[in-house]
Amino acid sequence: MKSNSIIPVMTKKVVFVSPEQNLLDVKHIYEKKKWHHHIPVLENERLVGMVSLVDFMYNIVGAGMNDDHEVYKKLKVKDIMTQKPFYLTTKSSVEDVAKVLSTQYYHAVPILEDDKLVGIVSTADIINYYLNKAL
Repeated sequence: MKSNSIIPVMTKKVVFVSPEQNLLDVKHIYEKKKWHHHIPVLENERLVGMVSLVDFMYNIVGAGMNDDHEVYKKLKVKDIMTQKPFYLTTKSSVEDVAKVLSTQYYHAVPILEDDKLVGIVSTADIINYYLNKAL
């Protein structure tokens, strides 16, 4: 029986972007202190993509930290995002998410409820959950 709901473990205040936003907005999210390596992309409240730190870094090679660099204004989120991202729902257990994070290429999993983004769970969230359980 799956008893450990993912709901208390997930981050509920999810920072997200839209496909039409410029990469400068993504840069500013990554410059903040507390962020997941993956940023969900929402369009009309639907999950349409994910932007990973790797996606971002790969596309800004040579741009540096200067906000005025053309790449930050030229490229949009839709140009670098992974489309049709993997996700789980609020019915998932901690174990379900842990299995995905340990066996797949994902480092964060968006959590949906009724097709709406309600949270995100990172590898660090799962590690912290198990560390707290062990103490």
